[in-house]
Amino acid sequence: MGKTIAILATLDTKGAECGCLKGEIERLGASVLLLDMGVVGDSEIEADISNSEIAEKGGTPLTRLRQDPSRDRAAEVMIKGASHIVLDLISNGKIDGLISLGGTQGTNNCCQVMQALPYGFPKVMLSTMASGDTSGYVGIKDITMMFSVSDILGLNPFFRRMLSNAAGAVVGMADADEAIAFDSSKPVIGITNLGVLTKGTMLAMELFAERGFETIVFHAVGPGGRAMEQLMRDGFISAVFDYALGDITDALFGGIRAADKNRLTVAGELGLPQVVVPGGVDHIGIVLDEPHSVPEAYKDRLHSYHNPVILVPRTTGPELVQIMEEIRDRLGTAKSNTVFMLPKKGISSYSVPGGVLFDAESDAIFHDAVRELLPKHIPLIEVEAAAEDKEFVERAVEELANLIETSREQSK
Repeated sequence: MGKTIAILATLDTKGAECGCLKGEIERLGASVLLLDMGVVGDSEIEADISNSEIAEKGGTPLTRLRQDPSRDRAAEVMIKGASHIVLDLISNGKIDGLISLGGTQGTNNCCQVMQALPYGFPKVMLSTMASGDTSGYVGIKDITMMFSVSDILGLNPFFRRMLSNAAGAVVGMADADEAIAFDSSKPVIGITNLGVLTKGTMLAMELFAERGFETIVFHAVGPGGRAMEQLMRDGFISAVFDYALGDITDALFGGIRAADKNRLTVAGELGLPQVVVPGGVDHIGIVLDEPHSVPEAYKDRLHSYHNPVILVPRTTGPELVQIMEEIRDRLGTAKSNTVFMLPKKGISSYSVPGGVLFDAESDAIFHDAVRELLPKHIPLIEVEAAAEDKEFVERAVEELANLIETSREQSK
């Protein structure tokens, strides 16, 4: 049986374009369900789910939205209504993918709906905004952004090809048909990673696999940590090796990998087994205006370059104390199935003896701060090794495996 693809758009302004997209999807053997998010005008093509239905589901009749038009208010109502309807369609198995097309406003509204949808469900956004910074549209969801190149205003041979490509993308995703499923008897472990810890992460993955665990690795650069913690809430991740906390550093000191306010709190809130390592807090990630330059604020400290336009200045002793205070506060609600591990010979490849950011004095200050500030109910394990050393990684894997087993026993 062919798949069903939902098209979500403002049909009053994108009717002809959606009609063409519908034809392309049907040509590929899928069915189409048209959802109209338009508010101001009436559509020239008939929607399967009208703008009136979406507005009602969003809590405000369309007639009222039109009486006192407000772009912000209309967007809020239509996003809410469309999210409810699309989620209902997905849960009832009535659609297998979603595609949208739009400019500035349409991209924002349709992507807000997509951000409410499950991971793994095909989501394609054909947008005039997709060649710039799309982080605000994608968030932490698996939304495929496709640049429309031309404005989405009228049909021509060029744009018909763009629509055909977009149709192929969403139908292809729907036909892939690989559902996200995990064996609940084998906990899936979330791992945070940075490039300066990758060797250790790869070893941890091997060691967890030997014990029968699957792992998902997240780049600790802001969105990665948020995505991991959302998957904890969704029930996909049931234990955590929080190996990289560079996003905590950047949240405090204006770096590019900044974590949000919830980072490092969710596993504790949910009571998930977790081993926490302050990997990568030895440097800040700073975007440069000029390649290989050094801003005045960092001229007097150790530094290196992650790439030509990302400077990595070493964190100082006082900054490391602030970082540990932040870690303490975020771990304050963690349950007893949390362990904190300190690699005493370097918290990333940058700061090991001989590394470009090696600073024994700052490390000593940090070690003292860890001992003083770590919440007393969280065990501290100090290891005379660097974060990527086999000795340290093996101990971390063993500690998390023990926490998982203890959690299993307690849940029986």
